[in-house]
Amino acid sequence: MPTLDTPYVFVDLDLMEANLARLQTYLDQHGLANRPHIKTHKIPALARRQVALGAVGITCQKLGEVEVMAEAGLTDIFLPYNLVGAAKLDRLSQLLKAVSLSLTTDSAVVARGLSSAAQQAGRELTILVECDMGARRCGVQSPQEAADLARVIARLPGLRFGGLMTYPNRPELDDFVGATRALLGGELPIERVSGGGSACMWEAHTHRALTEHRAGMYLFGDRSLMTAGAVPLEHCAFGVRTTVVSRPTRERGVLDAGSKVLSSDTLGLEGFGYIREYPDARITGLSEEHGHVDFTACPRRPEIGEIVTVIPNHCCPVVNLADELVGLRHQAVDTVWAVTARGRVR
Repeated sequence: MPTLDTPYVFVDLDLMEANLARLQTYLDQHGLANRPHIKTHKIPALARRQVALGAVGITCQKLGEVEVMAEAGLTDIFLPYNLVGAAKLDRLSQLLKAVSLSLTTDSAVVARGLSSAAQQAGRELTILVECDMGARRCGVQSPQEAADLARVIARLPGLRFGGLMTYPNRPELDDFVGATRALLGGELPIERVSGGGSACMWEAHTHRALTEHRAGMYLFGDRSLMTAGAVPLEHCAFGVRTTVVSRPTRERGVLDAGSKVLSSDTLGLEGFGYIREYPDARITGLSEEHGHVDFTACPRRPEIGEIVTVIPNHCCPVVNLADELVGLRHQAVDTVWAVTARGRVR
């Protein structure tokens, strides 16, 4: 392994490239556009790589991420998030002068603000209606609400109704889209149906209404995707290298990676990560700078100073906690990327 000080966040470049190619090939085979979500990696070089492999554009979750990616030369960006407030709308109008953007809304209130920004920029803005199909986050609640909002968007100056968006893909997707299309009749076409999710990415082709898919974590993999069966352990490219700094008892150990590295996100899983070298170990708790590990079930246990590899539950917040991501090839440092869009949550 490279002589890097722990803890550090890394990606195996060969495994990552295989993951990138695997999903792109799958979506191409099924005639689905790939619009990957950069909120996972937050690194322009990786976004450009995704586009070079065939992605039609990228997805950002916050306006700050859009600004970073636009500055780096990415030009086709989808922002599936309600933008509210004069400050964000002013930033949006400036971005519209430089890049091709599409956005979502689930209300006429947000749509009117987007119309104002588009007019200020002198550009037409494509808007998709966000639909809640059971995730209970944002989104209109019924096909009737989707059709009504589509008509509002189409009437507002500077806006163009572009279709429907949801997350994650759910069994109701096709029926919801079909019902909305029937309500709109020939009045407004639903040209684009954007679905998302890495855990459900290999089922994207089963939704006949879908036209594009947004996945983020697929290029790395993490414990949640391993558990879901979407990215098996042998394909998981992502991890944290961390040192065992204490063995207070025979059963317990402490790592130098705590909640400021691994994040406290469990995604419903027990514990806070999977240790490759000690698969029977359990990361039972996190202090800010300490990872608490139970090695009771392990036939062999580490000594103080041993470096281990943790696959976190959720790679997205782990990347956002790091200043840099280390790219390894054959266990040697190949490149180090600054996580340029980290913390860009406004």
